Amino acid sequence: MKLSHILTGSIALVVAAYVSVPAQSPGGVRAFTGARVVDGTVRAPVDNATILVREGRIVAVGPAARVTIPAGAERVALAGKTVIPGLVNAHGHVGNTVGLEGGKYSAENVQKDLRTYAAYGVTTVFSLGDDQAASIAARDSQKTPALDRARLYVAGPVLAPKTVDEARKLVDEDAAMKVDIVKIRVDDNLGTTAKMPPEIYRAVIDQAHKKKLPVAVHLFYLDDAKAVLDAGADFIAHSVRDTDVDDAFVAMIKRRDVCYSPTLMREVSTFVYESTPAWFADPLFLKHVDPKTLETLKQPARQEQMRNSKSAQRYKAGLEVASRNLKKLSDAGVTIAMGTDTGPPARFQGYFELMELELMAKAGLAPQKVLASATRDAARCMKLDREIGTLEANKWADFVVLDADPLADISNVKKISAVYVAGNRVAQ
Repeated sequence: MKLSHILTGSIALVVAAYVSVPAQSPGGVRAFTGARVVDGTVRAPVDNATILVREGRIVAVGPAARVTIPAGAERVALAGKTVIPGLVNAHGHVGNTVGLEGGKYSAENVQKDLRTYAAYGVTTVFSLGDDQAASIAARDSQKTPALDRARLYVAGPVLAPKTVDEARKLVDEDAAMKVDIVKIRVDDNLGTTAKMPPEIYRAVIDQAHKKKLPVAVHLFYLDDAKAVLDAGADFIAHSVRDTDVDDAFVAMIKRRDVCYSPTLMREVSTFVYESTPAWFADPLFLKHVDPKTLETLKQPARQEQMRNSKSAQRYKAGLEVASRNLKKLSDAGVTIAMGTDTGPPARFQGYFELMELELMAKAGLAPQKVLASATRDAARCMKLDREIGTLEANKWADFVVLDADPLADISNVKKISAVYVAGNRVAQ
């Protein structure tokens, strides 16, 4: 998947972001004033900034002295706060995330999940699998200035064809659903299932490209990552976890300009409930969690089962490999798109994304790179950068208001004061 070139230049050259707005009828105009704005571009943060929003989109953002607020506009004072773009999760799931055993997919659950994501500052989600009509409808209804939940983009079902002909047929069905991306799995689940053969995934990728659809691939092994890149895959939806990536893979993924989504919290979820995590006591976490789920995860017998699980311990080791690979790829200039694989049972939407950012920093990425991976870069990877990902004129006014600066400490993303989607405050 090709990325847009990174915009460079001084503040003085980027006049579009700092235009003055002529006085006129407010018509849904809101001015957010006084905050330090980290706009997600290469520009330096702006203190005492104003974000001017009309009908859900940013009209101007810049120093207060350079943005004219129309008479009658609603003013929202944010002095002492830091504003960042809304977070973009390039790999999540919605619709059937009820309890530890999941739940029946429904429109109600889709909306519930999107509100949960948004409450934690995740204002856009790419759902990579199991998407049905309700998800399509949610996506198709979100281009409105009245939106107050996370935006959604969809992959439809995870394709698992058995023949080349079926591969092409299933891609055609995806295209008829008008999905945003095609999703496949090339993995043997630690040797317990059959892996999709190369002739099958090559047929999926070829047919998807004929339909002008990108392909995201779930994988585990380095050899498979190289093979699917060679076949034309557009998005690596998980970390390589079996071994350290080599220079050949780094060169290949850079040459193809393909984005890489670490999903470190997915690995955490496979083993962390062998005991009771400290974050079970975090008030921010507890705001949107089912108490019954917590009680079940605390059961001694369940925790012992996880401690004795060979797969859990294998994935625990995989997390260490994934973290090293993330650092190497990021240092080499590979574009990282924050993703978590949240949505399945015990992978807690919204909160896990904030923990993902902390794990990325723990892996050695600077806060600036971590934040970029979850805003500008994730939006570019998913070809949404004309609409979201940075706080610039003409984009949707999706942003998070924090009580502290995440560029000083990425954990400050948890200090959420408010979240806005299309300039509308999201229920916390």
